[in-house]
Amino acid sequence: MLNLTVTPGEAYREPPSSGPTDGVIALLGLVGQWAGTGIVQCDPSLAGRIYTHLLAMEDTPPPEAVSDDVLDAVAELANIIIGNVKNLLEEQTGPMGMSIPTVVFGHNFNTRSGGTESWTVVPFTCDGAKLVVKMCLRHVPQPGELRRGFAVPRCVTI
Repeated sequence: MLNLTVTPGEAYREPPSSGPTDGVIALLGLVGQWAGTGIVQCDPSLAGRIYTHLLAMEDTPPPEAVSDDVLDAVAELANIIIGNVKNLLEEQTGPMGMSIPTVVFGHNFNTRSGGTESWTVVPFTCDGAKLVVKMCLRHVPQPGELRRGFAVPRCVTI
């Protein structure tokens, strides 16, 4: 779709809290009987090329020019990638909903999951640059398990 050469690397596990990072990160929440987060991460230069190829433009913006349009392009790519992974996972996990992406761009920042589960990370080389896809999911207990000692609330209609 983007007309870029993409080569997958070897998947690995990463602890819930990793070290500082730079670049563009798109995060999408997943919820159902399993819940968690999917991430697509790349450097600003690749984010600009994704934007250029997605919109079939001639000139790639310079890496320091990460505009709202560039962030939107990375968000759309994350929707495509994480959405396809979600669809495949649903065969095992049951139906899941997916949030709209949140995109972050910066230097020397940390991301951290609220849980203790490790991340599954699949690195890719995309047109000579690094693109990373991460996923962290955990099983969600049934409502009765979450509210020990309390009745499950009934819906109220007005």
